[in-house]
Amino acid sequence: MIRINAELVAYTEQLFKKGGHGIMEESYGANELILEQNHRYTKIYVIREGIVKCFISDENGKDFIQEFLGEGLEFGELEVFNNRPAICSVASITSLKAFAISHASFNTLLETDMRFNRLIMKALADKIRYKAPRHSYQHAYPIEDNILKLKREFPEVTEIISKKDIANYIGVTQRSLNRALKELKKKSE
Repeated sequence: MIRINAELVAYTEQLFKKGGHGIMEESYGANELILEQNHRYTKIYVIREGIVKCFISDENGKDFIQEFLGEGLEFGELEVFNNRPAICSVASITSLKAFAISHASFNTLLETDMRFNRLIMKALADKIRYKAPRHSYQHAYPIEDNILKLKREFPEVTEIISKKDIANYIGVTQRSLNRALKELKKKSE
């Protein structure tokens, strides 16, 4: 559920410490909007510490959480490749430290640093490989199964992530989520 990429964050840390690569460190408090859907940005981010949610809001204000990102995961990179506004909003769930890399510096690193390039390509492939099975599982199984799967993958899910965000992640109403949690609690007694 909350994936990490230790190799990417460690290598980005090395580049940051060397200097000269246009990598800056930025910090955010919990529940801060970092990227807003349909706006243009000039940086990509690699999470150093913390958790963010990546989500799409529809015209009625309903959010669909694409994924939760942890240490070493990147966001804002798609906009470098397609030169379009952000497809998703990204907000911190916990306090966050991230490496920020300008689009120009990111492109230079991709062109001149083969290790960085491979780490980014692998990260993009992992995002694609992760999303398709998750979305199909959510549609194919009842809410209770989705909750149990989340708890197996991330036991402290309900302590760190709000019920509203969990409901938006599995694509149900908060009321349906509460009902399913209540049923699971009854079954475990």
